[in-house]
Amino acid sequence: MWITVMFDLPVVEKAERKAATDFRNTLLDMGFEMSQFSVYMRFCSSQSQIDTYILQVEKSLPTGGKVNILQFTDKQYERIITFQGKKKNPSKKSPDQYDLF
Repeated sequence: MWITVMFDLPVVEKAERKAATDFRNTLLDMGFEMSQFSVYMRFCSSQSQIDTYILQVEKSLPTGGKVNILQFTDKQYERIITFQGKKKNPSKKSPDQYDLF
């Protein structure tokens, strides 16, 4: 299973920029990888692990903006089509569950 956190946070005021940066850093500290600037993904081995991460994300939410959390399966992950410029990247493969990071 995969969990994706997508967000649109205000960054006009200095305090808003700090809150947005703190939120991104919290996601990185939790093991999420940046897919795009406001899209972070993480592999999870079970639904209970996803539920735990959702609670952690919820606790770290900044006061403003919008945050969406999406869950999807390994098969759906492998079907993501990615372009870098006009070049199509090879299909992604889910990590093995027993890999140690």
